[in-house]
Amino acid sequence: MLSRRSVRIKVMQLLYAKSTDELLTQKGSEQRYNRMIEQSYDVFLFTLFTIIQVTKIASEDETKKKAKHLPTEADKLFSAKLCDNALIRSLRDNPDLNKRFEKKSFNAITDRDLITKVYFQFAKEEAYQEYLGRTSTDEDHLEMLLELFRFCRKSELFNDIIGDQFLNWIDDKSLVIGSIKKVLKALPIEGDEFLKEYYPDDETVKEYGEMLLKRTFLGDAALLSQIQPILTNWDHERLALIDMILLKMAACEMLEFPTIPAKVTLNEYVEVAKSYSTDKSKEFVNGVLDKLMKELMNSGKLNKEGRGLVE
Repeated sequence: MLSRRSVRIKVMQLLYAKSTDELLTQKGSEQRYNRMIEQSYDVFLFTLFTIIQVTKIASEDETKKKAKHLPTEADKLFSAKLCDNALIRSLRDNPDLNKRFEKKSFNAITDRDLITKVYFQFAKEEAYQEYLGRTSTDEDHLEMLLELFRFCRKSELFNDIIGDQFLNWIDDKSLVIGSIKKVLKALPIEGDEFLKEYYPDDETVKEYGEMLLKRTFLGDAALLSQIQPILTNWDHERLALIDMILLKMAACEMLEFPTIPAKVTLNEYVEVAKSYSTDKSKEFVNGVLDKLMKELMNSGKLNKEGRGLVE
């Protein structure tokens, strides 16, 4: 589920923490890194759990409508098919998935009143009303589950439910959204094999992320010596802290990761700077890394495998 960009962001955050906490050791930063990786998977699971909980409210809605002393015609015709279809049941009743939810104590941290509010906000949507008024196929159920998820990810309330429990929601949101959509489109499912696809893989997390953190952490002075000569008319001590961290990470990646093309590295760190640093950081980081890439190439230090620099 995790991409190299999301790993870069986590490493950046840890290096920033190191710069503000002199007591943070390399081992301590690696332990924090592993917890952050686990939290990324947890937020994926919790988002899936929350979607399931929203659909469950349809059953409660049906019970209340049918129990009215004077139910309307719409009340009589109402069906809880949002939660009572084979697709969502394959998730809701999945024993392996529920064991994971229980282990994470998701029920204990979930505010059911907020879940209920999300459902009833969605219940006003025209698409849901039309869905209720017709006989539905599995294709219709899938489209409505996707529609529910589209509604939820735009809902301030839904975002608060996730964000209040997981501070990494903002950083990991786009990856989680893509993963949840894949899960929904693959319904119905059996067992928990499908979850392994979304667990962070060792190549991204360990072979890349852990090594980037370790080598940037330990190579701070050496990386600065590579960057400093390029900072013409710039006092490195006056640069935005995030910019300097990103430059060191990029320099480390160019020097220590031969299978990652230098141009890819440059573009990726420019994108991270755009999102996490100052308004001028994009151009600054781009300019410095472009010069660094050319100097490393001219000095023979840019040893890339395959097409390397070109791609």
